[in-house]
Amino acid sequence: MAAPGGTGPIGPFPARAREDPGEQEAYDKLRRRVLWSLPSGLYVLGSRAGDRRNAMTINWVSQVSFEPKLVGVSVEKPALTHELVADGGVFSVNTVARADSAMIRKFTKPVDADLGAMTLNGFAFHDGATGAPVLDRAPAFLDCEVRHALDVGGHTLFVGEVVDCGFQAAEDTPVLRMEDTRMHYGG
Repeated sequence: MAAPGGTGPIGPFPARAREDPGEQEAYDKLRRRVLWSLPSGLYVLGSRAGDRRNAMTINWVSQVSFEPKLVGVSVEKPALTHELVADGGVFSVNTVARADSAMIRKFTKPVDADLGAMTLNGFAFHDGATGAPVLDRAPAFLDCEVRHALDVGGHTLFVGEVVDCGFQAAEDTPVLRMEDTRMHYGG
């Protein structure tokens, strides 16, 4: 639960911090540091609804089922990508090479889509089998159709079935992870 006014530490709190606001603050900071320590990749999530396309930096991505092959992505509700995935019912997950780490910052805000040149913020893309944009420089991609959408507070967990995928670079290309950057999201 959020603190009154939506600011301050967010509960629930363990017994040691239930009554003392100072302990709640310390616990909230500890919890964020522990959550930030979980290994997490960084990806570019492609989205499309009609002729509208976007690509967004994301780190909450995970395979959630073997049969069928399902991937979950958690997208903040106010994001343009959330609107496009919800309306279009498709998304692509694009891995990013470690050597391309600077690229990830280009997708932290809604993109400039040039459909004539087939670029998103100047990066070439093509439409995947679902129509979701796939970055040409992504070492690998997953193209997914949404099967489930679960409200999880400030985000929606979209679960998509992999309908196409591929490597566009050597399979052993080292991919970017959150700990390779100074970025923090979540917690």
